[in-house]
Amino acid sequence: MIDDPKATTLTIAGHAIRDIASFYDEINRVFMAGEDWSLGPSLDALDDLFYGSYGALAGKAPVVLVWQDIETSRAALGIDATRAHLRAKLQNTAFDAARITAQLDALEQGRGETYFDTILTIIADHPNIHLVRA
Repeated sequence: MIDDPKATTLTIAGHAIRDIASFYDEINRVFMAGEDWSLGPSLDALDDLFYGSYGALAGKAPVVLVWQDIETSRAALGIDATRAHLRAKLQNTAFDAARITAQLDALEQGRGETYFDTILTIIADHPNIHLVRA
């Protein structure tokens, strides 16, 4: 846990997350409130946000991130949402189809990461963020 009196506490309302689009709506509500632009639906953009260059994380201040109703979010961003996300990416020729097909196959075989799992990995890669599962 971050033991720093300067730590900011931010709260994600997991009950507001029904799919990937609403996840980014919630991320923008929490992290981008003071900005005149919003984060698009991209895991790379989410990772960039957590580096602390803009929004509520500007300056890389320590953050306690409370994720309420996290199990609701886990279900909403689980296998079905991940499958739909990967299939949509396969329709776009700009993405590496072989890599995405392998991800989809792994997901279908029960050994692939869900969108939710990837989000947790991204958060864990940022030591200035302490996730509290609520």
